[in-house]
Amino acid sequence: MRLDLGVIANLVPAGARVLDLGCGDGALLDELIRHRGCEGQGVEVSAEAFHVCVARGIPVVTADIDEGLPDFADGSFDVVVLSQTLQATRRPRLVLREMMRVADTGIVSFVNYGHIALRAHFLLRGRMPIPRLAPQPWFETTNIHPFTIRDFEALAVSQGLVVSDRVILGGDGGPAHGLAVRRPNAFARAAAYVVRRPAT
Repeated sequence: MRLDLGVIANLVPAGARVLDLGCGDGALLDELIRHRGCEGQGVEVSAEAFHVCVARGIPVVTADIDEGLPDFADGSFDVVVLSQTLQATRRPRLVLREMMRVADTGIVSFVNYGHIALRAHFLLRGRMPIPRLAPQPWFETTNIHPFTIRDFEALAVSQGLVVSDRVILGGDGGPAHGLAVRRPNAFARAAAYVVRRPAT
């Protein structure tokens, strides 16, 4: 399992009902279901990844999350996960609103396109950079809305969400230290956020 998925797994309470949007091969849900007592459900648009989930025994459905989550009722999960998925959606605000409709807690991880090395690459070479944690060239990547840590925080505020936890990630996907933690928008390779709806 990728190191960043291990970080996310540690943010999910044991026994939680978890919806993983863009669950890929189901590695995160496999960990949560088998070792942390969670109930899990995956949503995946890729037919290949869907079949890998099925082979692993992971509950999964095929759906386009850009169309919302009409098959899931309000509050039907404890936690919804978007692991390196939000930037691949066409309608990020809708996806974020929908995930927070079906759960009180959301976990969002993403590559930080504000990292200083990516900025320098673009400035000096005049070409789209290839992040270490998303190593596809621009013509092959599914990332159509790359964003920075500051961008995500502004989006969360605009949607009335409260950040309750944040883990800054390094180039290997594990927790970062030092300057990356102190100046994350410029020096963090990625981040994982826990967001919640404000208490009423």
